[in-house]
Amino acid sequence: MSDEHPAAERPASGISARPASARADGGLGHVTVRHAKPSDYGRVIGRINVWWDGRDMAPMLPKLFFIHFEGTSFVADDEDGELLGFVCGFLSQTAADEAYIHFVGVEPGARGDGLGSALYERFFAEVRGAGRTVVRCVTSPVNERSVAFHEAMGFEVDRVVPDYDGPGEDRVLLVKRLT
Repeated sequence: MSDEHPAAERPASGISARPASARADGGLGHVTVRHAKPSDYGRVIGRINVWWDGRDMAPMLPKLFFIHFEGTSFVADDEDGELLGFVCGFLSQTAADEAYIHFVGVEPGARGDGLGSALYERFFAEVRGAGRTVVRCVTSPVNERSVAFHEAMGFEVDRVVPDYDGPGEDRVLLVKRLT
């Protein structure tokens, strides 16, 4: 299988994302959302801890997502090819109607302009095309911004599970029904 998905490359319409260093003319440029490739892993993993203010998040995103889940993982680049964001997810192997979003990140200077929503919408379209009607994800209850983002995207809190990821690692389980 090829690393490239040229037919899947298309601009994310209506996106107004600010790259880390805005163009001199004040324009925001155009954003392309495309399937992730194994070669994108180094670009993404090199930014995760920076984008999370130094928190050690890199171990949560192994390269396997860029190898085995290309079809349901996406990156967003500005017109100069600079990484602005990504989403990694997969089709559930257990529940035939479900998909799961494992990790999403948006460059801090591009947050609040709809790029995260566009990445999620691209994921929703892909999994809907594969016959999935439910999307699930998990976040930490202390990450109120994440919970609010997911609720704005139409997710509902399914439940909060104490010790979900080990002792003291409570998680908010979120679910969205695709229409």
